Amino acid sequence: MIKIKTLTIAKSIFFLAGLLLGSFNIYAQQTIKGKVVDSQNRAALAGVHIQNLSDNSIVISNNSGEFELNSTGTYRFSSLGYEEKEVAINENGYQVVQLQLKAAELNEVIVSTNHLPKKLKKAVATINILSQKEIERGNNFNITPVLNRVPGIFMHNGALNTNRITIRGIGARNLFGTANIRAYFQDIPLTTGSGETTIEDFELTSIARFEVIKGAASSIYGAGLGGTIHLIPQNAYLNQTSVGSELSIGSFGLIKGIVNVNHGTTKNSFRAIYSNTHSDGYRDNNEYDRQTITLTSNHYLGEKDELAFVGSYVDLKAFIPSSLNEDTFRNNPTAAAFTWGQAQGFEDSQRGIFGLSWNHKYSQKLKQTTSVFTSFRDAYEPRPFNILAENTFALGIRSRLLGNTSLFNKPLNWTVGGELFRDWHESETFENLYLDFPIGTGSVEGDQLSDFREKRTYYNIFFETNYDLSEKTTLSVGLNLNKTSYDLDDRFTVTADNPDQSGTYDFDAILSPKFGISHLFTEDISVYSSVSHGFSPPTLGETLLPDGQINTDIQPETGWNFEIGTRGTLINKRLQYNLALYRLDVRNLLVARRAAEDQFIGINAGRTQHDGLELALEYLWVNKKALNLSSYLSYTLNDFVFKEFVDGDDDFSGNNLTGVPSDVFNAGIDFSTAFGLYGNINFQYVGSIPITDSNSLFSDSYSLTNIKVGYRLDLSEKLKLNAFFGLDNVFDEEYASQILINARGFGGNAPRFFYPGNPVNYYTGINANYTF
Repeated sequence: MIKIKTLTIAKSIFFLAGLLLGSFNIYAQQTIKGKVVDSQNRAALAGVHIQNLSDNSIVISNNSGEFELNSTGTYRFSSLGYEEKEVAINENGYQVVQLQLKAAELNEVIVSTNHLPKKLKKAVATINILSQKEIERGNNFNITPVLNRVPGIFMHNGALNTNRITIRGIGARNLFGTANIRAYFQDIPLTTGSGETTIEDFELTSIARFEVIKGAASSIYGAGLGGTIHLIPQNAYLNQTSVGSELSIGSFGLIKGIVNVNHGTTKNSFRAIYSNTHSDGYRDNNEYDRQTITLTSNHYLGEKDELAFVGSYVDLKAFIPSSLNEDTFRNNPTAAAFTWGQAQGFEDSQRGIFGLSWNHKYSQKLKQTTSVFTSFRDAYEPRPFNILAENTFALGIRSRLLGNTSLFNKPLNWTVGGELFRDWHESETFENLYLDFPIGTGSVEGDQLSDFREKRTYYNIFFETNYDLSEKTTLSVGLNLNKTSYDLDDRFTVTADNPDQSGTYDFDAILSPKFGISHLFTEDISVYSSVSHGFSPPTLGETLLPDGQINTDIQPETGWNFEIGTRGTLINKRLQYNLALYRLDVRNLLVARRAAEDQFIGINAGRTQHDGLELALEYLWVNKKALNLSSYLSYTLNDFVFKEFVDGDDDFSGNNLTGVPSDVFNAGIDFSTAFGLYGNINFQYVGSIPITDSNSLFSDSYSLTNIKVGYRLDLSEKLKLNAFFGLDNVFDEEYASQILINARGFGGNAPRFFYPGNPVNYYTGINANYTF
């Protein structure tokens, strides 16, 4: 009896052991799932080759970037346009692999500026990618040289805090900032409800890359006739913990410190970048102080859900030297404008933006992306004519569905979605009593002059689809519906000199279509063409008449953009090229007519025609481990004219568009060596700029040469150093870095058209990075 029980127990134990061993074996054979994404914009990467280094078997990621593996081990991930990466996969959970773009193969990189991620070479619009390589060509405190190397873009730079961006001539007529151009920080709008955009305050080293879409094709983002600039922040990297620090010094009292911290596990990552920048400035009343902190995090919750957070905070105090008349510009360029110097004018502002994005996959054919965001800005700005105090608070949501299906057995990708944005803006002005106090006192706040509350709202509803007519030909159709409204509450005491300016202005809904097609002649050469509509509404200030009433007759600027272009690689993939020809026809041209020193009235005065050519080339001369040598060239030809422009008794029809150079040429050489030495030299030529609508005055053309050299040293596998030295404006060229168009003199003074550029100046620094 005992023997029978013992035998039964033994059989039971062996049976249970067999079950356990079998279950372990089944578990060991369990499929490992994962996803490959762009490390910066988080776009899914299709067609990635995933090679098992132990048996050389290969798996390819699907259209959603997803893959399945049968075992753990070390795998090599490779894809055109991205750096190869070896990953040790030692667990069976959901895996996320991030690949970094390769600057030498940008046409293969996935861009998502048109909602539907696709390779750049198949895009139907002119899109430029500025990679980390382009960003690091120069200094790390001024964004202007980075953008000015992009054909079609010109950024005026009066000071670190005084800039104006134009794209294909759009935005040139705005006097004191950037308008008619949209910008996004990841998915968060940087453009206010009144259409004004500021990007120069962002820490340049916190930006991983820029994606710029030019022309009215960007109307899928709403009101941005000139184009859209996407700032892609330095992402948080998975499976990596590192700390970096950098210290720089330079001319005009420049000193800058940066701390960069990244921590990532297999599914969660976090990055924080802090910077502190000080400069005394080249000119009087030109001191600049800025602190920033940028935060990003990624959270891969599983196969279907992803969360990402991005935030940025900027604390800025910058004095304003303002523009100079021609005599002072020529003979005493370090001076501040007299009244600005006396008032010690400055801007003191704090700005923050925060956004949370959620990606959810319903199925292989349908997913959703939703972003909610908020932003604020508090500012205090004493000017000679008054003191401005303002604050803005904004909320918004942007959501879209992305799907893929087939039509006549051909792939069709589509997206439909919307964006709702509202901001609340409060502004007050006060007398500036600086003239009533001893020289050197600076601005002193006096009686209140105005008190406004604005509510600015817009929504966009958009649709876009890409249909593959064949493996080589893609048809793109898009549509955007925009509705914009302003609500103004004038809270100041109504008098004969201060009429009540309260009112509401609703623009008619605007429907903007886009049609485009691209064709791959070979795997390396593509041609594209598009026809698209765009628009830019006036700011609330431009809708006000001299008597304080809202001008209900003023209309948004509208335009049609026609372009044809080609991009690709030649000569054994050593030469990358991009070429675009376009015509942008703008109607209801908005003109800021100056009524007083600080008052501008908007009118629709005519029509402009923007014909242009944009060319970018990059050639890889040597690509060896010991030496990498490449050169680049870009050229912009601007033929922009007033087709119809009547302002009062003046007829400027046929004249050149004000505020845009005739042409811009960039060229440079980059090199890097195996033993750590690297550097570049770059040259820029900027043609003359019409300063007045009558074309009676032009700025002088100028040329700038900049150099940078550095040395990278790996002290160990974990600790890396990078020391660098740069020299800007090597030949000490005298030039106007920003033009104030159509300036008028007041009180018998000469008009102040010119902002002087910096003379020859240097910067140097050292960076240390430790990986745990």
